[in-house]
Amino acid sequence: MKNQHERQENSQLRAENEKLRAENMRYKEALSSASCPNCGGPAALGEMSFDEHHLRIENARLHEEIDRISAIAAKYVGKPMVSFPVLSSPLAAARASPLDIGVGAAAAAAAAAYGVTDIFGGVAAGAAGELLRGAAQSGADKPMIVELAVAAMEELVQMAQLDEPLWNAPGVDGSIETLNEEEYSRMFSRGLGPKQYGLKSEASRDSSVVIMTHANLVEILMDVNQYATMFSSIVSRAATLEVLSTGVAGNYNGALQVMSVEFQVPSPLVPTRESYFVRYCKQNADGTWAVVDVSLDSLRPGSVLKCRRRPSGCLIQEMPNGYSKVTWVEHVEVDDRSVHNIYKLLVNSGLAFGARRWVGTLDRQCERLASVLASNIPTSDIGVITSSEGRKSMLKLAERMVMSFCGGVTASAAHQWTTLSGSGAEDVRVMTRKSVDDPGRPPGIVLNAATSFWLPVPPKRVFDFLRDESSRSEWDILSNGGIVQEMAHIANGRDHGNCVSLLRVNSTNSNQSNMLILQESCTDSSGSYVIYAPVDVVAMNVVLNGGDPDYVALLPSGFAILPDGPARGNMQGEGGVGSGGSLLTVAFQILVDSVPTAKLSLGSVATVNSLIACTVERIKAAVSGESNPQ
Repeated sequence: MKNQHERQENSQLRAENEKLRAENMRYKEALSSASCPNCGGPAALGEMSFDEHHLRIENARLHEEIDRISAIAAKYVGKPMVSFPVLSSPLAAARASPLDIGVGAAAAAAAAAYGVTDIFGGVAAGAAGELLRGAAQSGADKPMIVELAVAAMEELVQMAQLDEPLWNAPGVDGSIETLNEEEYSRMFSRGLGPKQYGLKSEASRDSSVVIMTHANLVEILMDVNQYATMFSSIVSRAATLEVLSTGVAGNYNGALQVMSVEFQVPSPLVPTRESYFVRYCKQNADGTWAVVDVSLDSLRPGSVLKCRRRPSGCLIQEMPNGYSKVTWVEHVEVDDRSVHNIYKLLVNSGLAFGARRWVGTLDRQCERLASVLASNIPTSDIGVITSSEGRKSMLKLAERMVMSFCGGVTASAAHQWTTLSGSGAEDVRVMTRKSVDDPGRPPGIVLNAATSFWLPVPPKRVFDFLRDESSRSEWDILSNGGIVQEMAHIANGRDHGNCVSLLRVNSTNSNQSNMLILQESCTDSSGSYVIYAPVDVVAMNVVLNGGDPDYVALLPSGFAILPDGPARGNMQGEGGVGSGGSLLTVAFQILVDSVPTAKLSLGSVATVNSLIACTVERIKAAVSGESNPQ
């Protein structure tokens, strides 16, 4: 009977195995022979079935699981384990999305949904080798790192709490606090020592009360994926190279980790800043929490030092009703000679990389998260969203769109930009990236193009003009003059400009179908963004009904709007850069077919070049009050 029972089980297993093999072959055939019903070419992502997208996602998840198990196995059999750093790009960082904080969503599910393909391709893989060498060396220098981190924590707490004479009070024109360099050198002789020759010092401090608990804030800062997602407009890449301590008592008190982070400004005209540092978290005797970074570049012999991070970070004080008071200190020494002239005043003022930008971004992101977790739908939210699940799915899709935009517009070391001479004073920079097995992007070659220029108009006026659907036809060439209608609206901040919208472009040509556009506009004290992407109607209906937004293919375009310098009274930009105008970055992404490249690429580059030039001219004419050029 036992033998007969086992034979039956074997027969059932063989039958099930054959069934799975046949199903697998059917999926492979579907993937290899998928074609567009209109043109007969390879199918775009939005035209494939959800089952086929599940296969791609499952494949990426299995690769990640194999790597993780192999690392654990190597550790327990006594072989040396090579721990690859946790590289965090804007898309990979979305695995631990802040939208999931406080609602119990598993970070692993988000990781599987986004896959493990790095958007920076081979360049990031090459950088990983250098990061690994730094991680291996940090183990030998652990006592020195611990001593440096403890001294940095003491310095940060004093920098956050003391006022004059260490900090010079801000002026009446709204400028930021400035550091008294002589007093600083007298008070803090320990640590990194004197300033490096050829580097310029930047120091700033700012504070705000944000709608998030201190525990969640600490977790975001100590988790590299959540950190890179929360600050996706500032952090282009982040990696945890080595965890020296995980903390005690089940929290991050005493946690110590070596990191490498690349900081950015949303423009190809401002070089990114790469920093190699140790991050230390501690709960102080008064109950406040502090997270400090201090540079470890002195431990990397032969490295060219362009950015050194003196003790920087934040002090977090718990407030009633789930709020926290955050005091942020940014103190770096940097070589900024490569910054373009129109951005020099913004960078020199500390507004580009300084504390005000960190605090403003944190405050806005906390408001955004609070709106996601809200159980009731505000009456101001209108349109086709009928459930809280649909609302959350749409916000999560918009979050991925924003991260993708921010990750593709900067002068990152991982981006190979090519400069094209524009028809006007602005130069257009282009680069290409391959999209393979990425559920969130159409497969093929993606062409990125961006340009930055100065406008003699205040940033708020530019922001209000670009986000308003009623004025979209004045600058958006792709809408072909169609009437733009807002189908859905989600407010996600105190400012009326912070919102996510679903727009429908009603074509004036009866032969063309109407187009849907997902748009997010956001603004804070450091800058503003208007980011949008065309979306598939069928896929968007799934999202609006609460479905998974990870299958929606996006190629975001948009605008980053920064002030041209510190605010100076009521000046309106008449006196050139620094007189109250705006620094506007325009960026587009276009999908290029994966057919042989040379002639196609040249044609695509010419198309996107003329598209940007025409958009720039239209915006200049519209915000300056001139007639709209044809």
